[in-house]
Amino acid sequence: MIRLIALLILLLPGMLAVYGIKLMRDMVFGILQSPFPYLWLQFVSGFLFLIIGLGFIAGFILYRDRKRNKVQERFKTK
Repeated sequence: MIRLIALLILLLPGMLAVYGIKLMRDMVFGILQSPFPYLWLQFVSGFLFLIIGLGFIAGFILYRDRKRNKVQERFKTK
């Protein structure tokens, strides 16, 4: 049950990152999505979604590996 909850917690930021990639790709091809009035705003929003999603997943994995002592010395908390 705990693994299922952890998977669900990681799916939401993962979907956010994928949506960010989609927004940036659509901007490159000139496709404007409905909530954004400008292409540059769509790209910036997509980039932020990507950074937030990947940052959450990376932080989750780093936290889990720190608990299990599977990180290098420079990543361990003091």
